Amino acid sequence: MIPKKVFFTRGVGIHKDKLASFELALRKAGIEKYNLVCVSSILPPNCEIIQKEEGLKLINPGEIVFCVMAKNETNEPNRLISAAVGLAVPKDRDSYGYLSEHHAFGETDEKAGKYAEDLATTMLATTLGIEFDPNNACEEREQVYETSKKIFKASHVVQSAEGNKNGLWTTVIVAAVFIT
Repeated sequence: MIPKKVFFTRGVGIHKDKLASFELALRKAGIEKYNLVCVSSILPPNCEIIQKEEGLKLINPGEIVFCVMAKNETNEPNRLISAAVGLAVPKDRDSYGYLSEHHAFGETDEKAGKYAEDLATTMLATTLGIEFDPNNACEEREQVYETSKKIFKASHVVQSAEGNKNGLWTTVIVAAVFIT
């Protein structure tokens, strides 16, 4: 079973119960009706990236759905939490790409998203044989990846939130949802 399509979604949930907070985040993301199975981080060859609305029309309530999910939660008032999924797509679409999950405290959308994107791109670069110094700054590695002309696209989806001021559970999720 190899997924043919993938869509990205995200959400935030706030509730006095941790599990209910997670459920509300899933609802906000539009994926609460499915039995989600988290998988590792491979974007299948030729997997088409589609819009969330299109993807939701292709799956049914109760269906077992595979996804790569990043999640974070807190009940600490005002604590900044974030979750991000990075994406790296090879130029040769007959090859596989990478998705990465990142869960952080105290990171802005920009920082968490960029980190997840860099992680996915770095994993893809190592499989493509692109030589780089992992100790170099992210921007320097991006130049090496771009020069190689082997990576078609890198991006990310991120969700952050501050912990509820009254100490309710706050959950953030980001998911790359596969359609088989």
